[in-house]
Amino acid sequence: MRVSAIIPAAGLGARFGEIKQFKILNDRPLWAYAIAPFIKSKLINEIILVVPRTYVNRIKSSKIFNVLSVDKNIKIVEGGSTRRDSVLRGVLETKKSNNIVCIHDAARPFIKESFISETVRSCIDFDGAIVAIPSTDTIKIINNEVVIKSLDRETVWRAQTPQTFQKDKLLNSFNIQSKIKITDESTMMELSGYSIKIIKGTPENFKITSRLDWELAKTKVSDK
Repeated sequence: MRVSAIIPAAGLGARFGEIKQFKILNDRPLWAYAIAPFIKSKLINEIILVVPRTYVNRIKSSKIFNVLSVDKNIKIVEGGSTRRDSVLRGVLETKKSNNIVCIHDAARPFIKESFISETVRSCIDFDGAIVAIPSTDTIKIINNEVVIKSLDRETVWRAQTPQTFQKDKLLNSFNIQSKIKITDESTMMELSGYSIKIIKGTPENFKITSRLDWELAKTKVSDK
């Protein structure tokens, strides 16, 4: 297997209030934490960092990018207006000889390298694999602020990243599910009938979406 990593970092940070993936955490931008395990992983032979158009040249000329790209080929790609567009642009920029893509949020700085290897190797027997954690809360489906039903907590898992797929099947899913709005790539794969394996993650692999998350990340970094 030949594996490309895609790091979507083109979001505008609407919930956070600013573009958080370039915000400095301790001594480096947030995206640099997320990308580090992919640089270390022997399974990854290229990394695609997808960023907003206004950040392309800024990232390419940054000291941290030039330091990190010494050890592994990192390509900067201009993102689109949605996550779907950005990830697709990243996939289309991967090496033709690579047959697996591993997608990881730039705003998840505490990924374990083992999540990369486990999801990649799962693609031997499955069409894809994602990291997820069991829900500790009871989930309600509502309509107009009224509960319609409750879901069995034992069957509900919260999806994280990395999410890793056979590239040809992921591209096929982009074509089949061209009209749906997605928040993760696994949704497209599932709707297209592909088999997705769950790899149990950890709460520490959280995504920074709020100021509270940012403060927690600062605490974790300072404790290391």
